[in-house]
Amino acid sequence: MTSLLDQEPEQRSKTALKSGRGCLAALVALAVLVVGGFFAWQKASAYVQNALATPDYTNAKGVKDITVRVPDGATLTSIGVQLEKADVIKSTKAFSKAIGEFDGQPTVQAGNYKLRTQLPAATALDRLTTPEKYRIRKQVQVLEGMRLSQQIATLAKQTKIPTKNYRAALAKPQSLGLPSYAKNKPEGFLFPDTYELTDTSSATAVLKQMTARYGQVADDINIEGRAKAMNKSPYEVVIVASIIEAEVNRDADRPKVARVLYNRLGKGMKLQLDSTVLYAVHKSGKLTTTDADRANKSAYNTYVHAGLPPGPIAAPGKRALQAAANPTAGGWYYWVAVNPDTGETKFAKTKAEHDRYVREFQAWCHAHRGKC
Repeated sequence: MTSLLDQEPEQRSKTALKSGRGCLAALVALAVLVVGGFFAWQKASAYVQNALATPDYTNAKGVKDITVRVPDGATLTSIGVQLEKADVIKSTKAFSKAIGEFDGQPTVQAGNYKLRTQLPAATALDRLTTPEKYRIRKQVQVLEGMRLSQQIATLAKQTKIPTKNYRAALAKPQSLGLPSYAKNKPEGFLFPDTYELTDTSSATAVLKQMTARYGQVADDINIEGRAKAMNKSPYEVVIVASIIEAEVNRDADRPKVARVLYNRLGKGMKLQLDSTVLYAVHKSGKLTTTDADRANKSAYNTYVHAGLPPGPIAAPGKRALQAAANPTAGGWYYWVAVNPDTGETKFAKTKAEHDRYVREFQAWCHAHRGKC
């Protein structure tokens, strides 16, 4: 046992030493590769993330107001480029991503939109697809009962398109889309309504919108079918509607006035309407006429000439057209608006009854001097 302890330690062979050094070198080399690979991976990952990033703004309130015009025929791609140039969005990439995440297929109408600079792309897209809230509308309103000359004056004022442009358009009625039975006469067929225009709308385009709207309403009411059923022409129905629009303003009275007009025409009685005389002598804002007015030889003077006037005297709205096409059944031959302030109108079957109502109207005029 002691001899073993006192024995000289065994010398390690050179081969073993070389082997140990080789392993160490291999481990060091492996460590270098691992560490180097880690840093290389970090750099590559950062590069990939940067390449795949989608630059976008994050403040949904944006920075400042801006108006963006979307032209007719613009694609979503071209809109994205336009928004990026205006600094509404940070990148078209973000806009494309917003389109992809949109619920359904986004549709952007042409027009001017209220936007903000530096908006998130999804917010900008939301505004562009909500025209009722963010599109800047250019509207024109034409009221019922206006004569053609009044309509044109209103259109010129509201659209800033010169009156001469409208007159030039009216001089080419065949280009306005009038129904064939209008006989190329626009009076009564420029439908009173509120219209939305574009920045490029011309006088002709505005008038075409109005005649197209008339066509839609006339189809809804079935003007041509109803006229045929009453043995009238559609043009005559529109003339009756224009008289109704000029004479009464209460919906309940309109079909009764239509019946009076058809009853008088059926009996061969002159219509004797102040509204047609006022049109003939180019007066407006009046309720009554003078002896000189009623003696005017114009074909529109229904005190002088039997039957309907040769054309509409105003632009009838839908309710007047409906009344003209669907008169109430009744035996009336007269009506009198006994209280123009309230619109109260009384209908009579006999001349004596009518004269009594006329006296009521005259009493109202006496109490309201200057209104008649």
